[in-house]
Amino acid sequence: MNISKKPILLAGIILLALPLAAAAQQPARKGSRMTREEYIDRYKSIAVEQMERYGIPASITMAQGILESDCGNSTLSKSSNNHFGIKCKKNWTGERVFHDDDARGECFRAYPSVEASYHDHAEFLDSQPRYDSLFVYASNDYRSWARGLKAAGYATAPDYAQRLIRIIEECELHLLDRPDGERLYASSKPAQNEPEEWFSGQSSVEQGARSSELVDPDDYRVTINAHRGYNVYATNGVHYVLAKEGDTFERLGELFRIAPRNLRKFNDLKDKRAQPMTGEVVYIERKKRLWEGNARHHVCRQGETAYAVGQSYGLRTAAVEKLNGLRRGETLQAGRELRIR
Repeated sequence: MNISKKPILLAGIILLALPLAAAAQQPARKGSRMTREEYIDRYKSIAVEQMERYGIPASITMAQGILESDCGNSTLSKSSNNHFGIKCKKNWTGERVFHDDDARGECFRAYPSVEASYHDHAEFLDSQPRYDSLFVYASNDYRSWARGLKAAGYATAPDYAQRLIRIIEECELHLLDRPDGERLYASSKPAQNEPEEWFSGQSSVEQGARSSELVDPDDYRVTINAHRGYNVYATNGVHYVLAKEGDTFERLGELFRIAPRNLRKFNDLKDKRAQPMTGEVVYIERKKRLWEGNARHHVCRQGETAYAVGQSYGLRTAAVEKLNGLRRGETLQAGRELRIR
């Protein structure tokens, strides 16, 4: 499998508890193959930690580890603790081993522990621009992550995404992506019978709004459920909350188990210092490209922007701009009609 990697520095790693670290570094039994179940049990806590820090689904991390390392049984993983097939490239300054892959004697990174390999994998996905598009997906959207990894060139195998998805679903790894995921996984509850904690209500859009050509998006605001003191709403099928006084993306990210950088991306904010204002809509999953109601247009208010329209309708700012040929940040005149689908 051809997996092109650029080296990165392992920086800012938060140490795990000693029992976890010891478990992560424990070698496989001599003369025996580690099973999928043993592999998952040994490393799932590390995968969940990376999800909480970076927003990478724990299910994706586990599936890649299973696939790339053959459940820790491959020659590469045994000789170097490299469970994700990350190659050295020219800037790697750490330990290395040589292994036949697409070519003979290719250089691969070596790690002091499997835990370090997991950390490097998360840092790599987080730091490389070609994977930026993945972080707009929710940390429970493993299918989009799997397809995105393939599209971004993580591996050349044409069925790479399907193989990841199959592993996740066969092993019910998607349970790890949920709040209290390790407990859910341990109890082996089927994913379809476990409602999302903050998506668990029944959602229905008022039908009266669908018959109007020009639509008020507030007619499509539906309360889904309460989560840790926040009402969760849906517009255009996209879930959001209203920021409270003193809220930050870091606090909301902790409550909803979403990386703060992902919350900023979900809300089309490029400034890493940006914080929500009191009463502001904060989307907790990726917005859509098109309005899914019957209405086709929005009538602008004076001074409105594509960003404001997108936040009202659950649409990505770039999609609103593209649909209407707008310049980035362009201020709109009152009465102008914008296409929303």
